[in-house]
Amino acid sequence: MKLLSFKMKIPSRLKVPLAVIAYSFCSGTLVLVNKLILSLLPYPSLLISVQLLAAISFIYTAKACRCLEVDEIQWKYVKPYLIYTIAFSLGVYCNMKSLSISNVETVIVFRALAPTVVSVLDFIFLGRELPSTRSIVGLSLIVTGVYGYAQTDQKFLHDGFAAYFWPTIYLIIISFEMTYGKKITSTVDLKTQSGPVLYTNLLAFLPSILFAYAGGEFEQFHFDLTTRENIDLLPNESIPLLLIGCIIGTGIGYSSWYCREKVSATTFTLIGVMNKCLTVILNFFIWDKHASPVGITFLLLCLFGGSIYRQAPLRSKEKEVIPNHHDFLQKVVGREDTLEEQSEIDHDTESFIELTNELVKRHSSYS
Repeated sequence: MKLLSFKMKIPSRLKVPLAVIAYSFCSGTLVLVNKLILSLLPYPSLLISVQLLAAISFIYTAKACRCLEVDEIQWKYVKPYLIYTIAFSLGVYCNMKSLSISNVETVIVFRALAPTVVSVLDFIFLGRELPSTRSIVGLSLIVTGVYGYAQTDQKFLHDGFAAYFWPTIYLIIISFEMTYGKKITSTVDLKTQSGPVLYTNLLAFLPSILFAYAGGEFEQFHFDLTTRENIDLLPNESIPLLLIGCIIGTGIGYSSWYCREKVSATTFTLIGVMNKCLTVILNFFIWDKHASPVGITFLLLCLFGGSIYRQAPLRSKEKEVIPNHHDFLQKVVGREDTLEEQSEIDHDTESFIELTNELVKRHSSYS
């Protein structure tokens, strides 16, 4: 039986929109589902471990059934993904800790600050220009919305900046994660879509177990298990929520890496911010710990600021006597090439020049 590839035949014009929709759905709903699960089972790192194990089990089961192509584990791929996985694990842990002490909107607002940080990292490490005037306005609206939201958050007013410790750490880590994640998509040569998902989940499983141990979650779970008085350890609604969380967690692994491959680091980060609109809408209907109407207004201001941001173009090389083919394509086609596309164009141009030089040499020899 021939192995089925995960890659589907999708028209080029639909790849980016479908990647954005899939990632947006998974990201927007997972934070809400995890918040619901944590209200019933307050073990954040153990929850992460279960979702990671579910994704790993899905990949290897599909591979064993010859339904999915999967990259083999190789050390040369482990090293770059290990750095990303450490950041990924810390980011997920901080996200869970933030959800356990704050409301959903607080986490969303701090997530909305990430594009500001990533846009600078994009400039320093990934060769892009600094944000344009329009983009600066958008980022300023995000910062204004964050400040206004903080003034409406009763937990912030009561506990001060201590209430935002974990969300702040989450912001720092996720900004690095977004930038480095984009970097390795163009430098690590994995052949299948399952490769990045397998490496990140497999490498993150052990750290999540260690986080659970360090956080005393095993002891707490054992305590809850042995003192069942007035405690329903596994409420009936927790089981389906766990299953849904595992499915969405696996889906976000595939959709996030595919989407990251198609767009820039800052754009990918902004997509993550914009899709939180779905979380806010759902949060009004099924959760009672949402922010005040004024707080929601400031939150929407953050999201609006993110929506008017425009991706900064790649920094152009120094002008040469021969016109730069990237500038020519941008004028003719009216679009900005991705780093991968520009790399392919560079390769094709170099090959053409080599062929031309070879023909000239042969012509000279014949003459």
